[in-house]
Amino acid sequence: MATGACGINCDVCKLNHSNVCTTCGHGLSKEGKEKADIQIKLFGRACPILECARLNHIKYCMSDCEAFPCENFKNGPYPYGNGFLAMQERRRKDLDPPQNTEKFIVPVEYWGKVREKDLKKLCEHALVLPFKGRGIQIRFLHEDILVDTEENTLFRITPERLIKMDAPMKELLILIYLINASSVPFSTKMVSINQLKDAHFFQGPHAIRKDHVIDRFGNNLKGFMNAGKRIDGKPMNMADMAFMFFPLPKVPVYYLLWKADDEYPSRLSILFDHSIENYFSADAIWGLVNLVSKELMANDTPSHEYQA
Repeated sequence: MATGACGINCDVCKLNHSNVCTTCGHGLSKEGKEKADIQIKLFGRACPILECARLNHIKYCMSDCEAFPCENFKNGPYPYGNGFLAMQERRRKDLDPPQNTEKFIVPVEYWGKVREKDLKKLCEHALVLPFKGRGIQIRFLHEDILVDTEENTLFRITPERLIKMDAPMKELLILIYLINASSVPFSTKMVSINQLKDAHFFQGPHAIRKDHVIDRFGNNLKGFMNAGKRIDGKPMNMADMAFMFFPLPKVPVYYLLWKADDEYPSRLSILFDHSIENYFSADAIWGLVNLVSKELMANDTPSHEYQA
């Protein structure tokens, strides 16, 4: 197939007709593998778009990847211009979201593994508390949550009552955290996605999504400040504004925001403590960041530009 993963059709390219350049093929093609191998041999690495498509088993980015147009397209000099990518991004937001008919179910054996833990040691290692003989009290950002090991259920703890929660991803992350809790403290050494051992996971459909946070807060630092404090973020003297969030007691996540200036657009860095992979695999880290961003953007109100 002469169309590359990026969408360029080599059949209409004079370089291909003249045998100066060969087609990349789609991300699952033999041509794609051969092209990537040649690029690595000549340049030390493959085209990031082709490399991402092959890694994530995607034929064509434009039709098969939910993350299109991603940073591989926006940061590269080709194949598309900013106007085309902006149009794609704008119109894709108007499409109906895909319907997910599968209900996410937390494996019941995870609850059993938590029950098997020595409660005293678990509380010490995970920095949690026993809750009135019903299980464990844990802090998730700004919420106090009961992990009820008798009913296999999460409850939000309020002064008036316990409120049953239907939050499968939050439930899964809390259980995994409790299962993996150890006496090892977090390191206070910040690392980026690219410094994690499973950094290759965070590409294509699993790229850490930051655009919606930037759209909301990139030119609204006061709004970011208010939202960060609302979910108990700890302000940090970094970037134009930054917070350290604790979605779990020993798993800090750092959001660093820069507003736009004459040279650069607004940008956001999301960093982690070096110890995060002691608790979570790459897919769980991806889910954790999605939850933090969702909580950060929930119920915030527009504000005027923050002036330091």
